[in-house]
Amino acid sequence: MLSQPVTRTQITRGQRLWLYIVVGLVMIFLVVPCLLVVPMSFSAGEYLEFPPKELSLRWYRAFLGSPEWLNALWVSVRVAVPTMIIATIIGTAAAWGLHRRTDIFATGVRGIFILPMLVPLILIAVGVFFVYAKVGLNGTIGGLILAHTMLALPFVLIAVGNGLASFDMALHEASRSLGATELRAFLSVTLPQIRISVMSGAVFAFVTSFDEVVVALFVSSGENETLTRRMFANIRDQVDPTVAAISSLLVGMVILGMIVFLFVGRDETQEH
Repeated sequence: MLSQPVTRTQITRGQRLWLYIVVGLVMIFLVVPCLLVVPMSFSAGEYLEFPPKELSLRWYRAFLGSPEWLNALWVSVRVAVPTMIIATIIGTAAAWGLHRRTDIFATGVRGIFILPMLVPLILIAVGVFFVYAKVGLNGTIGGLILAHTMLALPFVLIAVGNGLASFDMALHEASRSLGATELRAFLSVTLPQIRISVMSGAVFAFVTSFDEVVVALFVSSGENETLTRRMFANIRDQVDPTVAAISSLLVGMVILGMIVFLFVGRDETQEH
């Protein structure tokens, strides 16, 4: 029976019922606002309303037919993809180097990499803005990529570091003893073993860049305005249901990406 403990110290599911309820309420609080956006995006009205009185694809057509919205989407993609590539390469290399060292220096370097997660984002945005103002990077794609890479690096470092924590270093050392160079041993032996962690870090890096808005408010403008920055400006100036349509598309993309990633990860696990 689930309500009868086998031992004195066992906690039954009945005794954990309050925990299940709390977790369920938290999940509802996090998920419901995202799901409410979907029906609102199909409204035929001029303003956001729930439930919608009439259903229509009007605001999806408005998004797909707007050069300004599509340009902002293209800018976000142009920034997020290079950010993902650069952050994944640097973060993986850093995680590998720090994993092989346990001294105070490595601890300090790890802390520097993690710092963007700890400092309030508004302070980072202000600092980046003033630095870019001196070197002429405000309003440029390159400036956005550099800033977003800095924000994405901690996620890659943590994800790859967790993968390396369960990696058997004897395999790497064995390949080195057989004559492989450090780089070849890493690419042919270590990387295949931690590829799920590297893929996770890459996904986090892409989402971090694509979803970022605070830094973009300071350093992106004009033709290089990101999608999230334009969405924020749209909500601030006028509540346009187009934002709900874009949000619904993004939610759908995230869910689809998670499903694909889970299936890929499961297949990789079964192979091992």
